[in-house]
Amino acid sequence: MMNPQEQVLVALQDLDLMLKEATDSEAQFRKMGFDMTNIEELRKARAQLVAQLEPAHVQHYESMQKRYGRAVFPVTGDMCLGCFAAVPSVYRSTLYEDRVRMCQNCGRMLYFP
Repeated sequence: MMNPQEQVLVALQDLDLMLKEATDSEAQFRKMGFDMTNIEELRKARAQLVAQLEPAHVQHYESMQKRYGRAVFPVTGDMCLGCFAAVPSVYRSTLYEDRVRMCQNCGRMLYFP
């Protein structure tokens, strides 16, 4: 089960992907007749999500976004799906249930679905 910070990070990444797609193709969408006035609403929602995160997590998230394009990945089979490196099994213990976990290989933020 994901902790609240991880849930916000996953939602933030999803929203950032939507914003990137919308802004990258905005002129093309407008040409086809789509209303693009709601992009500002997405930006406001992003600001609300960022406000829920610890500043250190926001900084690390944005750094990983710039470096890799995606900063948050699930762990499946004790493997980071960002770089396919093994993740320490201790990450599943109760010691880490309230922490945001990072891949020791690539630095991306991890969650256990």
